[in-house]
Amino acid sequence: MIAVTGLEKFFGDRTLFRGASFRLNLGERYGLVGGNGSGKTTLLNILAGDVPASAGSVSMPGDFRLGVLRQDQSLHSADPILDVALMGNEELWRAMTERDGVLARSGEHFDAARFSALEEIFEQHDGYTAHARAAAILEGLGLPARIHDDPVSTLSGGFRLRVLLAQVLAGAPDALLLDEPTNHLDILSIRWLEKFLKGFRGPAVVISHDHRFLDNVATHILDIDYETVTRYPGNYTRFLTAKAAERERREKEIAQREREIAHHRRFVDRFRAKASKARQAQSKLRLIEKKAAGLEPLPVSSRRYPVFRFGEVRPSGREVLRIRGVAKSFGDNRVLHGVNLEVVRGDRLAIVGPNGIGKSTLLNVMMGRVAADAGTVAWGYETHPGYFAQDPGDHLGRRAGTAEGWIQQYCDGRGTGFARGQLGMVLFSGDDAEKRLAALSGGESARLVLCSLMVRQPNVLVLDEPTNHLDLEAIEALVEGLRAHPGTLVFVSHDRWFVGRLANRIVEITEDGIRDYRGTYEEYVHACGDDHLDADTVVLKAREGRRRGRGGE
Repeated sequence: MIAVTGLEKFFGDRTLFRGASFRLNLGERYGLVGGNGSGKTTLLNILAGDVPASAGSVSMPGDFRLGVLRQDQSLHSADPILDVALMGNEELWRAMTERDGVLARSGEHFDAARFSALEEIFEQHDGYTAHARAAAILEGLGLPARIHDDPVSTLSGGFRLRVLLAQVLAGAPDALLLDEPTNHLDILSIRWLEKFLKGFRGPAVVISHDHRFLDNVATHILDIDYETVTRYPGNYTRFLTAKAAERERREKEIAQREREIAHHRRFVDRFRAKASKARQAQSKLRLIEKKAAGLEPLPVSSRRYPVFRFGEVRPSGREVLRIRGVAKSFGDNRVLHGVNLEVVRGDRLAIVGPNGIGKSTLLNVMMGRVAADAGTVAWGYETHPGYFAQDPGDHLGRRAGTAEGWIQQYCDGRGTGFARGQLGMVLFSGDDAEKRLAALSGGESARLVLCSLMVRQPNVLVLDEPTNHLDLEAIEALVEGLRAHPGTLVFVSHDRWFVGRLANRIVEITEDGIRDYRGTYEEYVHACGDDHLDADTVVLKAREGRRRGRGGE
């Protein structure tokens, strides 16, 4: 159990939160939410002991072991993937390596006393099953057993972050503090992580911008807003309802008090000069002062919602896109196997599948950014596609100049007022419009690129993981904007809430080809069977397939 009492954090004259008191109990999972810059990562770092609080305390048992996934972590290692995962339990890893050393030197001299002490530590941490546990976690996070002995340095950046997450989970911590653990995970891995966290016995605090993940995992929400931290029971959807109801209740309470003050004020103004009513008027004045003293204006929320309005210059023809026999390989890795696909006007087509299967490659082939090895891509009559790359920084080039200067190139001479108005809608107001591109955060870069699509008004939006760098408020606003878009939408996303709100057609890329389903995401999962998106089931099927393959050799 972790107890937080009177916690406060200031940066200069800026208050992130004050008077925060709550407990993190065993078996409970807390979604930590708040607007950009509200202090979510700062609070997590205070809990982890990495950052001091301005006031207040965080207390936990002295032998409590924290598993912490930090957002800014990186991993550059020549060590095998499985070993790096095992390093999450530092005491066990030290005992394992020293124990192996004692055994390696046993031909010359066997230190029985030291071996016995190390064996005790090994057994205390359940060392005989540690390899199997770490391997299962890696497989659940999409790192198959055949690569566990490969160096971490052979992995891409996204998969290295999965190894870091595996290291935290395999360390047998008493509590988990996870900052954006679903970043770079596909749907399979996210669902596996949900199951892991539901079975975790200690308290877990998770920062995430994934609505469905928070709904499936959180037993409570810690909301940083109004310069404090408020604990709500239930998942994210319940929290939204409860918070809105609490705000409405307080607004009504203030309005009622203001009406009472106004009523008493009218009495005083009417009878103050009348001798027979003077004493009563004085009494009313004291009552007004008392009620006014307790009347505090509601603080302003730190949450800010952008506005996305995607129009289209003109409608496209009915046939938007035709793909025939598209294949693509990178060296020996063949990611697209003769893809055939037709997109028609009005489709809201979500492309899903595990990481590395070829989703982004297919979008890049569509947009002519990558040449196919075989096949054709033909855009239909009057189609004007607009593209959003998985890394929005790809659109910003060398990142020279300002946000306003960059957006001006799409404004066709419509002037500074127009450009400023568009930027203001996506939260680049006032001096923010003059921010240097090189200084923009991932979320700001994403909003700026989406703003360019608003200005250009393409009738086909092609979006590659558009929610990756956005906060919850921006994702909700983006859904509203895309639902109102009159044209066609083709997008890749691992965010099931986002897909569920938008898609009317699902294309899943698998190793055997593509599944094309006309219907919503929920209908697709129901039609296919929910277990085909369950990581444990997929891993089990893969193992059975390998066993059958060996049996036939």
